[in-house]
Amino acid sequence: MAIKIDGKAIAAAVRQEVRAEAEELTRQGMTPGLAVIVVGDDPASRVYVNNKKKACAEAGIRSEEFALPADTTQEQLLAVVEELNAREDIHGILCQLPLPKHLDDKAVIAAISPKKDVDAFHAANVGQILIGDYTFLPCTPAGVMELLHRTDIAVEGKQCVVIGRSNIVGKPMAMLLLHENATVTICHSRTKNLEEICRQADVLVAAVGRAGFVTPDMVKPGAVVVDVGINRGADGKLCGDVDPAVDEVAGYLTPVPGGVGPMTIAMLLKNTITAARSLMK
Repeated sequence: MAIKIDGKAIAAAVRQEVRAEAEELTRQGMTPGLAVIVVGDDPASRVYVNNKKKACAEAGIRSEEFALPADTTQEQLLAVVEELNAREDIHGILCQLPLPKHLDDKAVIAAISPKKDVDAFHAANVGQILIGDYTFLPCTPAGVMELLHRTDIAVEGKQCVVIGRSNIVGKPMAMLLLHENATVTICHSRTKNLEEICRQADVLVAAVGRAGFVTPDMVKPGAVVVDVGINRGADGKLCGDVDPAVDEVAGYLTPVPGGVGPMTIAMLLKNTITAARSLMK
């Protein structure tokens, strides 16, 4: 049986640290402020936004929600971003994705000030991550690294495989592992001999978005398996990209729910504190 990496407990520890930092900043006259923009009434987005607002309140971060109707124009959305860029009491800005189809999410991300881009999606921040000189990290990959660090799992010199090449998770995940001296392979839908490559991994990160995609025969005995996926199974329950039977093969495993998920919001809070501190200078 694999050792479970408890994302809930680690996220709770990060949140406590964030709260202490937020209280210190508030004592210095700066209450960290996060603006969340949500367009339309997508149910999943509403759940995420509510969770972020609750987490901010618990951490001592002031949050403001900008809920815009589904028929908001590109110009109206960009005007909101520009207003928030100019506000000194807002230190972090995020726009909840996905946006309605008539809106250009790339243009919105590009409009957010890199100094307030707490999702780390702006091209300037992505470039900084690539060269290893960054202020912010994307929340989910940063959460994965925090899980590994706080479980005393070092990746230096190890074979790490990332399944998935998204700009939000796969690509930055590979860069963060590389920065800590891992040997990294990125796999995707066109990869040949996927199972063979995965079996070589000391650390396997699954971020493909397909329930139960990683099966026991793809996992090296004793490997660290990080399940980034959040899917709905046939029974309607949350499940990851990793087949539960991998538990019998892996050395460490992040559960779904309760693994990487709680870390994403925790790292968003941490990024907001980082933004506030950097804007104080």
